[in-house]
Amino acid sequence: MVRREQFHVELDKIKEKIIEMGYGAEKLLSQAVDALYNCDVTFAKQLIQDDKWLDKKDMEINDAAILLIAKQQPVASDLRRLIVAIRIATDLERMGDNAKNIAKATLHLGEDHGIKVHPVLNDMKDIASKMLDLSIKAFDNEDITLARKLAELDDQVDEMYGKVVRELLEETATNPQMIQHIMQMAFSARYIERFADHTTNIGESILYLVKGESFDLNS
Repeated sequence: MVRREQFHVELDKIKEKIIEMGYGAEKLLSQAVDALYNCDVTFAKQLIQDDKWLDKKDMEINDAAILLIAKQQPVASDLRRLIVAIRIATDLERMGDNAKNIAKATLHLGEDHGIKVHPVLNDMKDIASKMLDLSIKAFDNEDITLARKLAELDDQVDEMYGKVVRELLEETATNPQMIQHIMQMAFSARYIERFADHTTNIGESILYLVKGESFDLNS
């Protein structure tokens, strides 16, 4: 196999790992929110361990991309693809960390905390998952139209987050003895909001890949 063909084979392997990592992060978020609603401490502990898989994939993608840059010295669009691969893998790893932090919040709350989890957190999770699914498809197809849609969805998550925090703060006034537990709910909402923010980062990386210039989807 000629050198150029081998380069693209390795590039495709990196792309496949990113897509696999993306679906792994989406699954971890969904499971972490489920554990929160179900007060499932045992499941939450397992999810904290599962996040290590995303950490490992991030390292694998970084190592493979850096090795290709060193060996092949790619230019123009091929170099952008490798830079974007590293950036997206980093965002996905941090998204996994946010999901893991929701699992940690479940541990802090415990099995019998007696507080109903705010229903909007599940709605936020659904939109954040949709965003990640869109970003994976946009990355796979280098589709900037899909990438641009992430900004509008991120605004929805931000609005929901503000609503949840306001209502939870009001609840601390009537239940001051539960403030630590209520704050764990607020933290969890923040982790979902941050998860969505990292998805918009992926959208910006896709725009950079296709257009060759930087964009801010949050502006």
